[in-house]
Amino acid sequence: MSDATLEIRMQVMWNRLISVVEEQAMTLLRTAFSTSVREAGDLSAGVFDPQGRMLAQAVTGTPGHVNTMAEAVLHFIAEIGRENMFPGDTYVTNDPWMGTGHLHDITMVSPSFRGERLVGFFACTAHVVDVGGRGFGADGKSVYEEGIQIPIMKFAERGRVNADLIRILRANVREPNQVVGDFYSLAACNDVGHQRLIAMMQEIGLESLDALGDFIFSRTRAAMLERIRALPRGRWENDLLTDGYDRPVRLACSVEIGDEVVNVDFTGTDPISPQGINVPIIYTKAYASYALKCVVAPDIPNNWASLAAFTISSPENILNAPRPAPVSVRHVIGHLVPDLVLGALARALPGQVLAEGAAALWNIHMSVRPVAGQAGRRAEILMFNSGGMGARPGLDGLSATAFPSGVMTMPIEATEHTGPVVVWRKELRPDSGGDGQYRGGLGQVIEIEALPGHEFDFSAMFDRMNHPARGREGGAPGAAGRAALDDGTVFRPKGWQHVPAGRRLVLHLPGGGGFGDPARRDPAARAADISKGYVGR
Repeated sequence: MSDATLEIRMQVMWNRLISVVEEQAMTLLRTAFSTSVREAGDLSAGVFDPQGRMLAQAVTGTPGHVNTMAEAVLHFIAEIGRENMFPGDTYVTNDPWMGTGHLHDITMVSPSFRGERLVGFFACTAHVVDVGGRGFGADGKSVYEEGIQIPIMKFAERGRVNADLIRILRANVREPNQVVGDFYSLAACNDVGHQRLIAMMQEIGLESLDALGDFIFSRTRAAMLERIRALPRGRWENDLLTDGYDRPVRLACSVEIGDEVVNVDFTGTDPISPQGINVPIIYTKAYASYALKCVVAPDIPNNWASLAAFTISSPENILNAPRPAPVSVRHVIGHLVPDLVLGALARALPGQVLAEGAAALWNIHMSVRPVAGQAGRRAEILMFNSGGMGARPGLDGLSATAFPSGVMTMPIEATEHTGPVVVWRKELRPDSGGDGQYRGGLGQVIEIEALPGHEFDFSAMFDRMNHPARGREGGAPGAAGRAALDDGTVFRPKGWQHVPAGRRLVLHLPGGGGFGDPARRDPAARAADISKGYVGR
C-alpha cells in the first residue's frame, strides 16, 4: 500500500471514529431524563485508546466536560486496574477531583473489548438534576454538604448493574427517577459507542486502534507545534474581578509561550473561598486549555495530543481548591477562566482576541412547592440561561450565547413542563451590549413566576452583576446583570433565596464588551441596531 493510499485510509477511519462518538453522544441526548442534558446538551462523549488517551470527542459537549473527561479516564484506569476489567463493565464517579469538578456531573467509563482484547474505552459525562445534600448552590461549607459522593466504582460488572448503588442513589436524591434514568442513559451511551466501534473494526479488518491512534496523535502534534512556533515568545499577565459569593474575588494568570508548550499559571489568584464557588484544578485546566485552543488552533481536532501542548500550574487557591473544599458552583468561576486567559493572550496578540463576555451561565435551580395548606406539586427545575458574548475582531458579539460552555438554550416549554412555573418573558435585553467598532452581544430579560398556589426557593448562580464584562481595544464594557423581584427587591448574585407566591423573579442578564473605538462603528450598523431595538436612540 502506497503512503498516499495509507494516508487516505487512515483519514477515512479517523472520520469514521468521529461519527462513532457523535452517535454515542446522540444516544445520551435522546434518552436522557434531565432537561439540562436532552435540551441543553450539558454533556460530553469520547473514545480513548487502551492507555486512556483521548482519540476523538463528540462535537456535542462542553469544554468543561470534554477536557476534564480526557483526564478522568486515566484516574479510572488507575483505580479499577486492568486486571479487574471485563467485557460488559461500566464504571462511574462524580468525584469532583477525579471527574469534572462538582458532584452534579456523573462520569461513566466503559472498556471496549474485541473478543478478549481491550481495544479502548468510551467515556461520557452529564449533569444530573439532583445529588441530594443542600441542592445545587453555593451555600455549602464543604463538599460533604453538597450531596452524595460516588467514588470510582463499578456501575455494572459483566453487564450486571450494581443494584445496591441504585438503591443508595434513590435514597439520597430528590428526583430519583430522573437521576437513575440518567445513569442508565449514560451507560447506554457508552454501550452504543462500543457496538459501533466493534462493527467498524470488523468491517475494516482492524484488530486494534494502535495504528490509527499513532496517525491521529502524530498529525495533531505536528499541527500544534507549527501553530505554537508561529506565536511570539514571552510571558504576559492579566487579572479580573468577579462578584464572588459575598465579596469580590480576584483571578490572576500569566501565559508563557515557549517553543513547544504554552503554560498558564494562576499565581496571584485569591485564596480558597469558604463557600461553594471553588474550582478543582481539573476544571480550571479544562477551560484554560480551551481558551488557548480557541486562539492558537481552533481548527485542529481536540484530543490527547492537542491538549498535551498546554500545561497548567497553580498554587492552592480558588482555582486549585483541594478536597474537601465546597465546589458545587465551580462552573461560575471556571467559566470566567477563558476571559482571564484570553486577556493575557490579547497582550501577546493585540487586535486578535475578542472582548470579555457574560462568561458564566446564569444557571438557576428552582425548588418549587405548594404554599402551606394548599394542594399542588413539588418539583426541582434547572434552567440554563446565557448573556452576551464579547465583540470579536471584525464582528459583533453573539447575543444570548453560552460562551465558553457552548450549551444550548433550554426551550421555555421544556422548563414549564418540568414543574409548576410560568416563564412570562424571555427576550433580548436592549442596550446591554458594550459599544465599540463592533458591538458586544446582548443579554436577556427573563421573568419567572410559580403557578398560583405555589412558591419557590431558587439558587442564584450569577456573576457580572457588580463587575461587568470589559471591552477590548477601546470598546465599552457590557451592561452589568441584575436579579430582583418584580417589586424591586434586589437579590444577591449567589445563594439560595425565596420568591413568594404571586411575585415574579426578573433576571437581567449581562451583555458582552465592545471591541474597538466606538467612533469607528459603521453608521449603517448603528442604524440597524436602532431599527432592531438592540440599542436606544
